[in-house]
Parts: sequence; structure tokens; C-alpha cells
Amino acid sequence: MEKIAVFVNDAEYARHLLQPMLQGAGPTQWVLVACAPRLSRHIGRWVSHSARQQWRERWATELFGALEPALSAQPSAKVEKLLATRALIEVSARLQSRLHNVRLLDARRPRLGRIDEPITAEQPAADAARWAGPVAAATGLTAMLTLVD
Repeated sequence: MEKIAVFVNDAEYARHLLQPMLQGAGPTQWVLVACAPRLSRHIGRWVSHSARQQWRERWATELFGALEPALSAQPSAKVEKLLATRALIEVSARLQSRLHNVRLLDARRPRLGRIDEPITAEQPAADAARWAGPVAAATGLTAMLTLVD
């Protein structure tokens, strides 16, 4: 049985990436790892830690509800759900020690101007994301100058 751990932060984006893998797949054990979006640093003034945890759990439940039917529709497929509360390198290391020979799939939607946390220590740093901030700023300034004329 093949074991695949999928790191997800957006259901539609992940479904698009997983669709080719689901066609003609044999018996597979899927581990969905929900990577909840970071809340701003100022949210701590208004929301308690338990409220943030409840929000992350509700968010993960919605994410799992959107992805699980497609994954479990395959014959002899098992789906395990996990909410990442630690560093993703640590989560992937624990998964590899628990489920030997697990494949890791990064199905997180890239964000403009933000470098995503790596899944493994061997994962190369994303060079394309370092240009996202300056490109976004230049595009915004160009649009503003166009509107001024």
C-alpha cells in the first residue's frame, strides 16, 4: 500500500493537484495535513488562545470535508486527517518515523510576497518568492500612476 502525506492550505488548489494522482491509483493511505493560515500578530489582543484553536479546528474540518470524499472514493483507500500545530519539518519527520516510506506532497497554495515554511530540511528555498514583494509594489505604483494621468 502506497502512503502519501499531503500538506494542504487550500482545498481547491489541492484538489487540482491531486486529480491526476487519483486516476488509476491503487490502494493508497492518504494523510491530509492541514496547514492553517497564520493569523496576524495583532489578533492576540482580541482573540484568546482557545478561540484561535477552535477557529483552526473549524477551518480544518471544512478543508477535510472538501477533500476527503474525493480521496476516499478510490477502492481500498484510507484517509487520515491531521492538523499541523508544530513546525512542518517536525510534523513530516514524525510522519516518516511512524509511516515508513511515506511520500510527502506539498499541495499548499503559494501566497504572493510570502515564503512558505519548508516541509523537510532538504527542501530548497523558494527563490521566486523573493521577487514577489518588489513586483507587487512596482505593479501597484504603476497602476496608481496610470490612474493619476
